[in-house]
Amino acid sequence: MGRETKRVFSGVQPSGHLTLGNYLGAVRRWAAVDQHRSDALFCVVDLHALTVEHDPARLRRLSRQTATLLLASGLDPEVCTVFVQSHVDEHARLSFLLECVATDGEARRMVQYKEKVVRQQEQGNGVRLSLLTYPVLMAADILAYATDEVPVGEDQRQHVELARDVAERFNQRYGRTFVVPEATLATVGARVMNLQEPTSKMGKSDRSGQGVVRLLDEPEVVRRKVMRAVTDNGAGGQEVVYDRVARPGVANLLEILAACTGEEPAALAGKYTGYGPLKKDVAEAVVEVLRPVRERHAELCADPAQVDGVLRAGAERARERARPVVDAAYRAIGLLPPA
Repeated sequence: MGRETKRVFSGVQPSGHLTLGNYLGAVRRWAAVDQHRSDALFCVVDLHALTVEHDPARLRRLSRQTATLLLASGLDPEVCTVFVQSHVDEHARLSFLLECVATDGEARRMVQYKEKVVRQQEQGNGVRLSLLTYPVLMAADILAYATDEVPVGEDQRQHVELARDVAERFNQRYGRTFVVPEATLATVGARVMNLQEPTSKMGKSDRSGQGVVRLLDEPEVVRRKVMRAVTDNGAGGQEVVYDRVARPGVANLLEILAACTGEEPAALAGKYTGYGPLKKDVAEAVVEVLRPVRERHAELCADPAQVDGVLRAGAERARERARPVVDAAYRAIGLLPPA
């Protein structure tokens, strides 16, 4: 819509403690690249955390912790906009309009919806309607800001495709209102796997926590988790080979080390003759990568008013960007403006 600078939007759900996977796969790139090359907005998407059973007090704590960790990871409020989703009413305002454009079939085809339904049922919980409709809320998150690019992991790409489909359909039916966004995918480090289950992503909601390195884990905890990481028993014994299919555990360690050092996983494999030295180097690399994040987080926690100020100003800036877009959507779809 005539902007010289691309607008980027991305968010992280406060459903658990941020992990090494969140950092290497997304947050570090937001800080190093995305906030500097664009008009960038980064959001703690707390409304999405309401789609499953949750403890209200814990959600508030995690929302604040997540925002603080984003700042500790290098997001600069003088350069980008950092805010909490529920602080900007336009997300909820637009979500219902998009529910009136998206279809039931589109929502039910979402892979994550199918997976989360099974998980909720296994835990004996009811399946909330919001679990079905939350990809439409995610589309509202994106479209409200006339977003050009959405940096996401591969597992979220389907949701960005839904946002594109809904935007195009709305524009065709009611006149051009929304920018049609593009998904941008990260490369090495984009999909850090669980250290105990290397064929599964390192997720915030892991129950045991033994396969997950959290950003606020103490160094000794990080070392212990990495040293206990599952490797692969094959014909090659402890031969270090980069093979995602045949050796997923070793491949995961090599990819983590590569993401920490900037080297290539296959090249790193040639430097090791056994799993022990590899694990030791991975552990130390992770500790050093996370050290400045943990130190900056402690500084911010000592000054909570600073974080409050950032989130307040961020919500104001986000609202200024979103309100004209959402108001235009209300007019386009046929709603009577307030007198």
